[in-house]
Amino acid sequence: MIVTFAGSGDAFGSGGRFQACIHVRRSGPAGAVLLDCGTTSVTALKRLDLDPGDVAAVFVSHLHGDHFGGLPFLILDGQFSRRTGPLTVVGPPTTRSRLESAMECMFPGSSTVQRRFRLDVVEVEPGSTASVCGTEVAAWAVDHPSGAPALALRLTIDGKVIAYTGDTAWTSAIAQAADCADLLIAEAYHRIKAIPYHLRLADIEAHRAELTCRRIVLTHMSADMLSESGQPGYERAHDGLALRL
Repeated sequence: MIVTFAGSGDAFGSGGRFQACIHVRRSGPAGAVLLDCGTTSVTALKRLDLDPGDVAAVFVSHLHGDHFGGLPFLILDGQFSRRTGPLTVVGPPTTRSRLESAMECMFPGSSTVQRRFRLDVVEVEPGSTASVCGTEVAAWAVDHPSGAPALALRLTIDGKVIAYTGDTAWTSAIAQAADCADLLIAEAYHRIKAIPYHLRLADIEAHRAELTCRRIVLTHMSADMLSESGQPGYERAHDGLALRL
């Protein structure tokens, strides 16, 4: 399995980075899946020669534009590239209505147009699990207002476990999602500075003993965080970083 950070940036493109878009290439013929799909995601995928049409499912942590705003573009790209394989979007409650509203805002009529491929939306409640496109997903509520519950996600794919904080202040849900995971992808918006509803490296360090995951990669870093030198014991994501699990 290969995990590629097509986009590792924050909402504002700090460091010239694309918004959140983590591509997971599974073994065998099954399509890839995405963790989040920020507004810049289709461009980010194509820059790395990752075919958007190969994406079978998108798992959305929360409904802010830098995490789900690329879905209208992904869907339209599939439409105009004559995609035929189904696409499933998995996200918190109200994902379906928020996606339809986003599509109508940006491309009027696009939410109801006839397509060659099936588009499914699966809404997962905090505390629930689901099986989508060969992937087991578990969701926990986290602390990040976005008009709908924000989620920490835990994906089990081909026997590997990937945990993802999305955006959130520290909460015990992070440790639960990361329990014995092969990889934890964690927001580290600042090192010490407290920003409401966002995770700091200081928070991760303070709770490091609770994180039983095998590997931690930091992402969604602000310009201030990017300007600092690397932190011993932590890997830092960058656009194009590819990890083999």
